[in-house]
Amino acid sequence: MSGVPAVAPLREFVVAFGRLLDSGPNEPRILSEGGALLRRLVARDDWLPDAFAQPDPARYQQFLLHADSTERFSVVSFVWGPGQATPVHDHTVWGLIGMLRGAEYSQAYAVGSDGLPRPRGEAVRLDAGDVEAVSPTIGDLHRVHNAHADRASISIHVYGANIGAVRRHTYPAEGGRKPFVSGYSNALLPNLWDRSAELRSTTSA
Repeated sequence: MSGVPAVAPLREFVVAFGRLLDSGPNEPRILSEGGALLRRLVARDDWLPDAFAQPDPARYQQFLLHADSTERFSVVSFVWGPGQATPVHDHTVWGLIGMLRGAEYSQAYAVGSDGLPRPRGEAVRLDAGDVEAVSPTIGDLHRVHNAHADRASISIHVYGANIGAVRRHTYPAEGGRKPFVSGYSNALLPNLWDRSAELRSTTSA
């Protein structure tokens, strides 16, 4: 395959996640069964194309890998350069985070009666293979940063919407909230649907 990663694991994940949503599950089932699917995907690190794994020296990258045709869910790769971090932010939809490469810290936050965001509990460290969930129901505010100061880390996120087009918020230390729409760092998507190489390999001469 000349160094091109086999994206079949991502395609299989997308198909399985779509089937899960087709069954009309409630949020706890999505987070439980969907989390198991994501854990299986990030258990191996041989499928993410290099184009969607490149850090930027100025800021973290959010690469769209797949968006469901009716925007029920999206899959992205987050690429963290050394020491990079998000602001405190929300998602407004359920989300699953699976660590593919490296490690990151996720610190939950809550907004007090004075409107100021404060850490809630201890930061959670995600290492390769770990999965975490967020949602407005179970806790939606957090700040994430690369656990490594000398190398990139990559996590795979699944959200209950086309997350790059969702109106969300950051929560500055001085209080209040600021709206933002994240968008994506890429203009092209990985081709999940070209099965020709697999078919040729099973065709007898």
